[in-house]
Amino acid sequence: MPEANRPAAPGSDPWGERMPRTVGLVGAVSVLVGVTIGSGIFRVPATVAAQLHTPGAVILCWVLGGVIALFGALTIAELAGALPRSGGIFAWLLEAFGPLPAFLFGWTELAVIRASSLGAISTIFAEYLGYFVPLTPLQVRYVAASVIVVVGAMNYLGVRRAAAVMSVATIAKYAAVMGLGLLAFTASTAGASHFRPAWGEGVHLSLLATALIPVMWTYDGWADLSFMGGEVKNPQRTLPLALIFGTACVMLVYLVINLGFMYLLPLPEMAASKLIAAAAAERIPLFGGIGAAVITAVVLLSTFSGLNGTMMTGPRIFFAMADRGLFFRSVARVSPRFQSPSVAIWLATGLGVLYVLENDFAQLADKFILGIWPFYALAVAGVFVLRRKRPDLPRPYRVWGYPFVPLLFLLASLWMVVNALVTDPLNTGVTLLIIVAGVPMFYLWRLGTRDRR
Repeated sequence: MPEANRPAAPGSDPWGERMPRTVGLVGAVSVLVGVTIGSGIFRVPATVAAQLHTPGAVILCWVLGGVIALFGALTIAELAGALPRSGGIFAWLLEAFGPLPAFLFGWTELAVIRASSLGAISTIFAEYLGYFVPLTPLQVRYVAASVIVVVGAMNYLGVRRAAAVMSVATIAKYAAVMGLGLLAFTASTAGASHFRPAWGEGVHLSLLATALIPVMWTYDGWADLSFMGGEVKNPQRTLPLALIFGTACVMLVYLVINLGFMYLLPLPEMAASKLIAAAAAERIPLFGGIGAAVITAVVLLSTFSGLNGTMMTGPRIFFAMADRGLFFRSVARVSPRFQSPSVAIWLATGLGVLYVLENDFAQLADKFILGIWPFYALAVAGVFVLRRKRPDLPRPYRVWGYPFVPLLFLLASLWMVVNALVTDPLNTGVTLLIIVAGVPMFYLWRLGTRDRR
């Protein structure tokens, strides 16, 4: 029997989910915002400024990135409301395209994306902790591994506890980042002259597409809430609302903080400031001489919240794979005491710890930014497929602006991936090869499961 048509397990809800639905709207929005706003916004603005050179192009890039993410959220909100399943994108790919694309998504998450995400976020947390407590490079790795274990244990104790921590941390983080952007406009040494000339010699589309890749990395997380769709209360209403509202909130705060940075610093100086947030904070009068300490505390809060959100969402993909017969069945275990996907959480925890303890692998992190985008595009394409394949499927929310909004998202995704292949064929090629390597793994898995029947 195809995995997509397997009967619901005993004790499951109408959508086939076995874990309790305990996450409400506030918790869902907090997960999306908390996962998305991580460490990237504290370093990517300098990268974008260095690539684009003019204020108008920089602002356009951040607006365009936000619109792309918002169009993606507007589209997958239809799938989230119609199919509120654990694994989110995995479940939708399985329903729309069958087991192979769904397996490749899970394989890419397992082999690369989830481990590198947990490892990179925890490493940044440990490095910034070194501002308050001096740490050697080896100690940074041990602290990073330890915080992954702590966050994994917290999630093992139940999604309700993890969501409560997430809500508090995300509200504090959002207020801090928004406050930093707004306070930038209080500096007397800053000025609107930093925005002139706005365009210079114009915008080169290839440069814009290249700069969009790190920008979309800062927005990555806008779809992660879908992974825990099986634990959201009133999912047909909550999931679409949380996806759209949460993504809009992220877009707003990113625009505010980038405008604040540009108001404080001339673009060449901004481009040369690797620690752009610290450089900005030092010029805000309210902070006096403690600007660096303030920013360090904000980054610690931001990365911890992002790490917790990543641990809340990522293991649900592995759980969903196992629950639908595309991974080891034991990974689909639900803790009878804490009602959490216990094995999947500890699997993700172990992968993250291995990442931060492996020097060579740590150097590969930035090569996999584009690894998720082919699956975002496939999920959006799944809206078209399921409208034709499952016209009777209840859809409490239908994508606004259909078919233009999903089509524009697909075109933007294709533009970024093709441009990356042209401008950085080695790293992009490695990413795509890792995805393709999942094809023989899929058939080996199918062969192995067939032999066990």
